[in-house]
Order: sequence, then C-alpha cells, then structure tokens
Amino acid sequence: SICKQQLYIARHITDVPGQMPSNMTLLQLNVTNINVLNKWSLQNMSLLLRFSLIQGPLHTIHPLAFYTTPQLRSIKLSLNKLVALPGKVFSPLADLEQLLLDANRLESIPSEMLRGLTRLQHLELSSNQISRLDPGVFDGLSSLTFLNLGGNLISALAPGTFRSLTALRRLMLYTNRLEVLGDDALFGHLPELVDLKIHNNHITRLAPKVFWSLGKLSSLTLSGNQLQEIPEKSFYHMPQLVKLTLWTNPLRSLPARLMGHTPFMQEFYLFSTALATVPGNLFANMTGLLRLNLHLNSQLQVLPAELFHDLPKLKKLSIRGNDLRTLHPDQFSNLASLSVLNLNDNKLRSLPSTIFQNLKVVSAIDLKKNDLQTLPGEIFHSNGVLAKLSLTDNRWHCDCQIEGLAYWLRANKQVLDDKANVVSENNTILDRGCVPDSLLFQKSSRSNPHHSTVFKVHLKGANTSLCIFRDPIFYNVLNYTYPCCIYDGWSCKTVNRFQMFF
Repeated sequence: SICKQQLYIARHITDVPGQMPSNMTLLQLNVTNINVLNKWSLQNMSLLLRFSLIQGPLHTIHPLAFYTTPQLRSIKLSLNKLVALPGKVFSPLADLEQLLLDANRLESIPSEMLRGLTRLQHLELSSNQISRLDPGVFDGLSSLTFLNLGGNLISALAPGTFRSLTALRRLMLYTNRLEVLGDDALFGHLPELVDLKIHNNHITRLAPKVFWSLGKLSSLTLSGNQLQEIPEKSFYHMPQLVKLTLWTNPLRSLPARLMGHTPFMQEFYLFSTALATVPGNLFANMTGLLRLNLHLNSQLQVLPAELFHDLPKLKKLSIRGNDLRTLHPDQFSNLASLSVLNLNDNKLRSLPSTIFQNLKVVSAIDLKKNDLQTLPGEIFHSNGVLAKLSLTDNRWHCDCQIEGLAYWLRANKQVLDDKANVVSENNTILDRGCVPDSLLFQKSSRSNPHHSTVFKVHLKGANTSLCIFRDPIFYNVLNYTYPCCIYDGWSCKTVNRFQMFF
C-alpha cells in the first residue's frame, strides 16, 4: 500500500524526521525549526512525489539534497531564509513540474540552477531580492506555463531573457525596479502568453512594438509606473485583450492612434494621471467594454463629445474625481446598457437637460460633491429604473429655477441615496444648506380658501426660505425678508421681500 501523505507542524523539529514510511508520496513540513536540508534528509523516500518545507528558518540546502529523490514532481520551499542556492541543486529532478521559492531572500538565480528541468510548468520566485537575471537562466524550460518574478529588485531585462519560454501563459514582473522596456523583441518568443503583469515598476519608456507579438494576451497591467507618454499604436495587434490598466502614471497625453482592434476588451483603467483631455477615438475599438474607470485625473477638464459613442455594452462608467466643468449634451447618448454612472467629485456647475435621456437602464447616478447650482426639472424623466441618486454637497441656488427638480424629487424621494443625511423626519433640511434632495415639501398647517396649496421649506444654515404656492391672496400679513419663489399656476418669480397670507 501507498501512504498518501504525512504532515508535520512542530517548532521542535530540526531535521526531516527519520524512519519515515518508504511508501510516502507527499511530505509537508510546515512551521518547523529546520535550518539545513542536508545530503541525507530525504533518503529512503523512493516514492515521494511532493515535498513541502515552508515557513521556517531554512537557510542552507546541500548541493546533493535532492539526489536521493529524482522522482519528485513538486517542491515548495516558500517563506524561508534562503539567500543562495547551489548551482545544480535541482539537476537530478528531470520530472519536476512545480518549484516554489517565493518569500525567501534569494539575491540571484544561478544560470545552471534550472538546467534540465524540461517538464517544469510552474516556477515561483516572487518576493525575493533578485536584482538581475543571468542571460539564458530560463533556457530549456520549454514546458513552463507560469513564471512569477514579482516583488524583486530587477531593474533591467536583457534581450532574449524569455526566448525559450514558448509555452508560457502567465508572466509576473510586478513590483520590481524596471525602468525601460526598450527592446521590441523582449516578449517576441511568448506566443502563448495571456497574462502579463508589469505594474508597480519605474518604467519611463516603452519600445513602440514591445507588445506586438502578444497576439493571445488577454490581460496587461502597466499601472503604477512613470510613463509620461505611450508610443503610437502601442496596443495594436492584440485582438484578444480583455483588461488593460494604465492608472497611476504621470501621463500628459495619449496618441490618437493608441488602441488596435480589441473587441473583447471588458475592463479599462485610466486614472490618477496628468491628462487634461483624451483623444475622442480612444475607446472606438473597444466595442465590448463593460467597465471603464476614467477617474481621479486631477487635471482632466474636457471630454470629447464622441468619447463614449462606441461603447454600446458599457455597464459601469466612472469619471469621478476629475476636474470636469461641463459635459456635452450627447456625452452619454450611445450608452444604452449603462447601469452605473459616477460623476461625483468634479466641478460641474450645470448639466444639459437631455444628458441622461438615452440612459434607459441606468440604476445609479452619483452627482455629489460638484458645484451644481440647479438642474433642469426634466433631467431624470427618462430614467425609469433609476433606484439610487446622490446629490449632496453641491452649491444649490434655491430660486425658481430649481422648482421643477424639487417636484420631481418629491415624487421620487425613494431614489435619494443620501436623503437620510440631510432630511429630518418632518422633511426639513438639517444642514448642508440648500440641497434639492431634501426639498420634500410639507404642506402648510394653515389653510386658505383663496389658494389651493401652500408649501414651505426652511433651510437651516442658509439665509433663505423656499416658498412655493398657488394663487397668492394677500391678507393676514406674514413678512419674509428672505428670497422666496412665488408660483401662481402659470409662472414662477423670485422676490427679495414679499407678504404671504395664510
């Protein structure tokens, strides 16, 4: 019979336990006190296929430590204190498929260390202190599909570094110190690559065609670098791209021809840049886009009218936290599938009455923290499924122009997401000045047979009262010294002082 596995978790263990069952296939040694893996540590384990020694003080491996177990398929040595490894320590492991060396203190990978591992599929080297890669270090790894070099100190990649990795599907280079991807052929021998993560480096320059050979790539992360510009056509010849991130780069401009045909693109992240505007055709080739984050660009003041016209499937659009002052009436006219629209934290002063007209399925609109003074009364009339609307922290000007919006809000108060923050139980504004989503009018407690309705709202913290009523008949004088609106059934006008009779 075969003993499938043996697990040890004990601080007192200082070496691989002796007298292990010779028919064991899996040995896990977690959180031990093993400092050295010696020449005989794994002797008499001729059936052992998977060996794990993780989260301990291991700092030394004997050059012949694995010579007694050439049949091993998986080795996990994560979370130890390894600084260096013998050059040919893994040489006898011709059948090795998985090698995990992450979260150690490795400073380099000897060029001969991986030689002969022709069946290796998964190589994990992240979170070490590797500063350079020897030329040819990955030569011969023709079966490798996953390579993680993230979280190291690599500042440059020599031409041909990945030339033998023709089966590689996922390459992780994030959180290093890369400064330039200057060789057009750097990724030229990775025809199967689908995932490339290069975020959180120091990249200032891209070769114009560095990604052109990656025809099967579906995810590319370039966020958190130092790119001020991106060469024209950089993302051409990548028809399978689904996700692209460019956020947190000091980008000052983007070329008109940046994106090639990417019909399967679903996620695009372009935020925290220095862009003041973007090309009108930026998203023209992304007809399948579902989520677009174009936010937190503190200098972005202008959006071309046609920017979103080719995104019929877009479901979520965030352009919050920019410096937008105005939006074109047709800005969102082609977004027939849009469900969530975030416009908050800009400097919008007004909006066209038809700007949301074609958003038939939008369920959430966020307009808080802008400079809005009023909104057209009919602005939300076409948004029949709107369930969440945020309007707080604006500079609402409570005069007759806001009357139409006030009536709409009264009839649709259930959609007000921030109502509880500004409206008391009796529908009187608590603070924040004049906020439309709190203009839920209370009927006057005193009736007058000469006019049908009197509504009165007092605005706490603001020297104004909004009074909307019909057919004013002046008797029983009540003096108001604040601006008020008088609605007589046909028109609305603002007066600085008037007499209202109850």
